[in-house]
Amino acid sequence: MADTLISIKNLSKIYNSKEGSIKALDNISLDIHAGEIFGLLGVNGAGKTTLSTILAAFHPLTSGDILYNGISIYKDIPSYRYIVSYCPQTPNLDEELTIEQNLLFAGRYFGMPEDEVQKRTKELLDYFEFSLYAHRKQDVLSGGYARRLLFARAIMHKPKLVILDEPTVGLDPHVRHGLWDIIRMLKKQGVTVILTTHYLDEAEVLSDRICILDKGKIKLIDSPEKLKTEYKKGNLEDVFIELMKEDVLACDHEDGLPEEEENEG
Repeated sequence: MADTLISIKNLSKIYNSKEGSIKALDNISLDIHAGEIFGLLGVNGAGKTTLSTILAAFHPLTSGDILYNGISIYKDIPSYRYIVSYCPQTPNLDEELTIEQNLLFAGRYFGMPEDEVQKRTKELLDYFEFSLYAHRKQDVLSGGYARRLLFARAIMHKPKLVILDEPTVGLDPHVRHGLWDIIRMLKKQGVTVILTTHYLDEAEVLSDRICILDKGKIKLIDSPEKLKTEYKKGNLEDVFIELMKEDVLACDHEDGLPEEEENEG
């Protein structure tokens, strides 16, 4: 049985405004295993980004708890932040720094010893094929390479948990596949990856397990292969479409027949 890295216990998140309250996450509980790629799926507004940012310790939860190795992260948030990294969908690299400096800054931000900062920076520049452009600013990079630099910065301090928010959105297919290789590399190194994506093929190919969120609740958690078998579908996209159909039918049943049908006969 896989070791549990993160346990989410009865987590809820409520946003309050003048218009009222919105429950973005509704009493969810799940375990994330060490070294797995955990796909987080759902339509817009399902709660994926809210959960990701709470796990990254960017935003507080309303109730519940998150345990890292069995201990609440809220007992020592600064220490937890050293083991987690968040790679955003929209590049937020420092435009005034060179590619190399972006990595150096990330290492120093996390308090790495200077010799380790230098060594790790060189490793990542080589691995991500940035060596020729190390002293250039990031504006010389294409969209795909800017995303690669985000990946490199995210793993500079060798985190145990990396949260990827739509890491390949808007990229050409060959660039997407190149980033998939990097995600697989992280798994081989024992890094736990939470992958938020709208690309069902991406989730199917990469994820050990997927979690589908729906209106802030967990609809299901299982491996892509088991879901395809259970729903007798050839790919995860068809499974997802089937699940969404079930939701529509359930809503229609709850709401009753349309008025004109109720009045017939």
